Amino acid sequence: MLDQVKDFLYFIRVERGYSGNTASAYEHDLLQFFQYAKKKNETVDRQLVKNYLEHLYDHGFSVSSAERKLACLKSFFHYLIREGRINDDPTSDIKLPKKAKRLPKALSISETIKLISSPREKGFMAIRNIALMELLYASGMRASEVVSLNINDINFSVAFVKCVGKGSKERIVPLNQIALKAIKEYLEQGHHKFPQHDKEALFLDKNGQRLSRQGLWLVLKKYVKISGVKEKTSPHTLRHSFATHLLEKGADLRSVQEMLGHADIATTQIYTSVSRERLKRMYKKAHPRA
Repeated sequence: MLDQVKDFLYFIRVERGYSGNTASAYEHDLLQFFQYAKKKNETVDRQLVKNYLEHLYDHGFSVSSAERKLACLKSFFHYLIREGRINDDPTSDIKLPKKAKRLPKALSISETIKLISSPREKGFMAIRNIALMELLYASGMRASEVVSLNINDINFSVAFVKCVGKGSKERIVPLNQIALKAIKEYLEQGHHKFPQHDKEALFLDKNGQRLSRQGLWLVLKKYVKISGVKEKTSPHTLRHSFATHLLEKGADLRSVQEMLGHADIATTQIYTSVSRERLKRMYKKAHPRA
């Protein structure tokens, strides 16, 4: 079975174009399942899969985590069926209970501006951090997408950034003039002061290598503390804030979907719920009869 896992991982990386992070997550989930099956010394069938899911719940895994692991197993066994390696899919009719829809947490506009305006130090590192923060909020890009950017992905003449998202899908996102100005200042006054070990990367770390996602997170964490906004703010919070603020200001759902790089508009629609919830709170707070 481990050989089949290796073949499946090769398939999703090479033929489906899944990212290395996604493939690693699939590998971890599959190995975890087969270690459970080996420990139980049972045939991999529908009952074993159901027992495995119950095992996950018993050990404190959330519905979201179990759902992800089941989706991984479904993809794996569907692949084996298609390749003619097995005749029956043990996951075919297994479904999980619906989990409650969680609304993404977004900062208010004033909190967001306070956060991205908080870098006030002098020096090339601060110039980089300003550009980084402005770009995160201006584009709604994922942290992994931002740190993967090269210098030539920024088009100043037409005010766009080109990025590669999930499934190696490329998209174009417009940028505002404040973000463009910050990036231009960084390239002219800050970028060349870093050691130049990675000459293509837009954002560099102190060693001149491409900034990592962990490095980006630490930058944001620093300014969350300085600005005094919500403690649990992450790079993804700025992505949620970007989408929520656009919809609140009248942007259409399809445009926001395209900018976020969502394959399914249903994923984007959750932000309309965020906007409605905020409207309800404002109504109850302001209306004399609420």
